[in-house]
Amino acid sequence: MTPQAERFRQIAYGPDEAINLAEAALLIASEEYRDLDIAAYLARLDEMAATLKRRLRPDISPADTIIALNRFLFDEHGFTGNAADYYDPRNSFLNEVLDRKRGIPLTLALVYIEISRRIGLPVQGVAFPAHFLVKCQLREGTVVLDPYAKGISLSLEDLRQRLKGLRHGAEPPKSLLTNLLVAAGNKDILARMLRNLKDIYSHHKAWLKALAATDRIITMMPNLAEEYRDRGMIYLNLECFRAALFDLQAYLKMLPVAADADEVRQRVVELQAVAARLN
Repeated sequence: MTPQAERFRQIAYGPDEAINLAEAALLIASEEYRDLDIAAYLARLDEMAATLKRRLRPDISPADTIIALNRFLFDEHGFTGNAADYYDPRNSFLNEVLDRKRGIPLTLALVYIEISRRIGLPVQGVAFPAHFLVKCQLREGTVVLDPYAKGISLSLEDLRQRLKGLRHGAEPPKSLLTNLLVAAGNKDILARMLRNLKDIYSHHKAWLKALAATDRIITMMPNLAEEYRDRGMIYLNLECFRAALFDLQAYLKMLPVAADADEVRQRVVELQAVAARLN
């Protein structure tokens, strides 16, 4: 195990609130960039935040701080969404996002959160479906922001319309919208990043890379049944039949009444026959 992999394991086993989100994201990137200088990228975030903080008045309000942060990141530094090549895996690596100033909602939100934390602005991630957001508690109430759209503020009606679009026009219950605006934990953010990578690698049949991403999700969140199913299918594509069988059996044990349980059971029967021939 590399030092980076061991450090990620330490982070994954630790409490959520103790996680240095930027460091963990860079450790994920180090799986792809083996010589990645993590300290240098952390120092870059520190330097960016220090530059912005020097410009802020001591008595500046959180609302005005958000305006200054948006100008700093999106106008001055030019961070933007990579709509032209959304599924480029580089959009999910923090080092590449910092270098190229291009990203997806999740990684642009991560940059936003990390700079905010360093300047004392209480910004949290929001795991909104299909499009990660951030929120900040102000004296006037909670503001929800979209770093992928240069930090624009979203009203409840904006969010309702987005959610309605994801539900094929069905009106979302108010309780659903409220639940979706709960702050995402650090491990939730990292797991979402890893799932993005897993999906991209699986699409391109880069099974070993997909396996590494899934292993890290399970290390952080060992109770996520679907990840065992997904890893089992990755092992199957790698022709690691016993490992695939173990993971699919684990999935069924954790979710015996899953929607796809019958399909997975059929896979298990097939794999048991294969494993018997291998003995």
